[in-house]
Amino acid sequence: MQHITAETLDFLRKLAKNNTKDWFTEHKPTFKALEADVKSFFESLKERMGKHDHIERLKVFRIYRDVRFSKDKTPYKSQFSASFSRAGAALRGGYYICVKPGESFIATGFWDPNKEDLFRIRKELELDADEFRKVISKKDFKAIWGELQGDGVKTAPKGFDKEDPNIDLIKKKQFIFVRNFTDEEVLSKNFIAEVDKSFKAIRPYFDIMSNILTTNLNGESLIDQ
Repeated sequence: MQHITAETLDFLRKLAKNNTKDWFTEHKPTFKALEADVKSFFESLKERMGKHDHIERLKVFRIYRDVRFSKDKTPYKSQFSASFSRAGAALRGGYYICVKPGESFIATGFWDPNKEDLFRIRKELELDADEFRKVISKKDFKAIWGELQGDGVKTAPKGFDKEDPNIDLIKKKQFIFVRNFTDEEVLSKNFIAEVDKSFKAIRPYFDIMSNILTTNLNGESLIDQ
């Protein structure tokens, strides 16, 4: 399948308004049919992405919510979403897509780097952030992805100078980019190509981050040859 249907968004709208087990059970045959269509769309997207990146795995997230530790006890998500993992130790970063009426988006980057990776990124930015800034500030890149996003600490991380000229980057705990889409854009026959083009455009950012995370501060590889 190469496009998202209006029926898919309509079902998700109804689910958001009728988020109960009884309603979902009654409409489960419809859900299963639409879920199969969306999974096919995600598979088609993965195939396209494979032409410009090495995608190891597609993970389609379940519609069922984990409510054990949440104040929101509604049992279902009102969205379809998936992630795409890059293959191999040398390729860092990940892709994500969410189809949700009025709130569809794609995201890419580093959502939750582990302690070691986060420290390595920060040390690189402390040493020299010029190349990093050059990559994320290019006009064609920003036209698609806009500004770098992600949560950060309020001041300076432990061991870093709050007066560092690159402290705006060093403070970050996440290094992500997000692109939002309207419902009209999601329903367009060109949506899959636009998402694929956006993911392809992130490659220079992935390349520099992969280089940082697979080398030490001397530029020596950390990957076993």
